[in-house]
Amino acid sequence: MAAAAAVLLVVLLPILVAAAPAASAASSGEKSTHIKLYWHDVVSGPSPTAVPVARAAVTNTSKTAFGAVVVIDDPLTEGPDLKSSKPLGRAQGTYIGAGKDEVSLMMNMNFVFQAGKYNGSTVAIMGRNAVFNAVREMAVVGGTGVFRMARGYAQARTHTLDLKTGDATVEYNLYIKH
Repeated sequence: MAAAAAVLLVVLLPILVAAAPAASAASSGEKSTHIKLYWHDVVSGPSPTAVPVARAAVTNTSKTAFGAVVVIDDPLTEGPDLKSSKPLGRAQGTYIGAGKDEVSLMMNMNFVFQAGKYNGSTVAIMGRNAVFNAVREMAVVGGTGVFRMARGYAQARTHTLDLKTGDATVEYNLYIKH
């Protein structure tokens, strides 16, 4: 009986393996894309790209901006210099002061590509951003166009932060499966 089962397994195993759907990304046509870009959060000057729209009563005394809600339409560029780098698109969405005891933001934004090979596509990013950590990781939760059904992660590293004005340039590395 055991010998018959072993023979049956030897005969059926190649058939079952051949009939099983492929699980690998390569065989399903899924791509992996890495994009490095710079996000410019301008809160100062005559034309800010990040605007506070709401705040809790506790925000006025908070050292971490807890309870503040900011709407953004931040430039995305190829390089760190806003004035001389090639524009790639905009980061549109919100961030919320969500850390009561540390500066930690809840980020909810779409990277809207308006130039280059991803023009017309978006990547949706959501997650916690502990601003003073060297590297912060957030989830890529979707996308449109080339990035339809995207998933992955984004790593943020502060390139420059002006503590006087609040303006920041952040390097983002996106690791996307789509």
